[in-house]
Amino acid sequence: MKKSTLSLALAAAFGATPALAQTVDQKLQILQQEIDDLKAQTRKAAAPAQPSSPYSPDTSSMLDRSSGLANGGTNVVGYGEVGYSKFRESGNATADLQRFVFGFNHRFDERLTLHSEVEVEHAVVSSKDKGEAEIEQAWVNYKVSDAVNVKGGLFLIPLGILNETHEPPTYYGVQRNQVETRIIPTTWRELGFGVHGIFAEGFRYDVGVTTGFDTGKLDESTTGIRSAHQEGSEANARNLAVYGALNYRRPGLLVGGGVFTGDTGQNGASNPALQGVAARFTMWDVHAQYRVAGLDLQGLYASGTLGDADKVTAALFAADPATAFAAPKSMKGGYVQAAYHVYKQGNFDVAPFIRYERIDIQQAEDPANGLFQDPNNNERIKTLGVNFWVHPQVVLKADIQRYTTDKTQDAFRLGAGFMF
Repeated sequence: MKKSTLSLALAAAFGATPALAQTVDQKLQILQQEIDDLKAQTRKAAAPAQPSSPYSPDTSSMLDRSSGLANGGTNVVGYGEVGYSKFRESGNATADLQRFVFGFNHRFDERLTLHSEVEVEHAVVSSKDKGEAEIEQAWVNYKVSDAVNVKGGLFLIPLGILNETHEPPTYYGVQRNQVETRIIPTTWRELGFGVHGIFAEGFRYDVGVTTGFDTGKLDESTTGIRSAHQEGSEANARNLAVYGALNYRRPGLLVGGGVFTGDTGQNGASNPALQGVAARFTMWDVHAQYRVAGLDLQGLYASGTLGDADKVTAALFAADPATAFAAPKSMKGGYVQAAYHVYKQGNFDVAPFIRYERIDIQQAEDPANGLFQDPNNNERIKTLGVNFWVHPQVVLKADIQRYTTDKTQDAFRLGAGFMF
């Protein structure tokens, strides 16, 4: 009986061996397939972001464009644009390589990355030409988590839409809109430190401390505070500034705003007459984008004030009466824009658009020195045009612009732009 039982047990065991082996082999195959699937998903998630739409607020994020780098890896990024303008009143025309930009992203490890861009404007850089060469960005980012990133160096200030996303295929029109050029001084960068990240679902914040403006360097009356921008070039930093921005992004939607504030007198470092003058500058903006089906809608409003504008005006006159002008005491502007993608086939995408802008820069008039309001600082601009993407990263453009006050700026324009 015992022998019979033992025989049956052995027979059962040996008989089960092929079935057991088959089960183990199947499980191994399933596990291997799951591993392969995970690898594929990881590669897809790590691949550099490509513009899914030619007009997206995220297509030019430096962090996104470096996400696929392996440790120790470096990639090259850049953009450029060419423009032709035929002016209605004078009949004159100009053609210009407006800018060419190249940069490098480098990943030191899983958390630490470097981001940089070098810009050349107007093709030729010399003492006889208008061309400029400058560092547009140079900063490092340490990722603690998605919610907390720490950055430091020369980086773009997160105000408006265009300042951080200014590659030609990402905006409508041959030239950048005037509100985000004369009111928000795009491309606006400062030296400093910031903390940024994503919290909740779709909310992105960015706060920090940076260098600010120096009103002793003001030399242009039609662009608000722009000409006092120090661009990280031996910037006077007696007075620092703080900034903050909050944006909410969902597919097809961007809503947000930001603020920047700091004293600009710099204790008279550039103009002794400003010693002890605060000249606090504060600017804020709100903006929105909405894309549904083929319709693109966008709007922005920005407003800034400069304290002690009368003292700044007096300081400018004391420095050089021949070139002095009344400093801006307030600046504000806004625009609304609508576009519709009438044709999309493969990489080809055609979108006519219309934009209306309003600019109002109020100057601190000084009757004693004959410094009054420049009428061209109260302007309305209408732009009608079309963008034709031959690839999400390469665009051809044409538009017509009409100015209400300064008719000499009325023009027909053609352009081309790219990013990589």
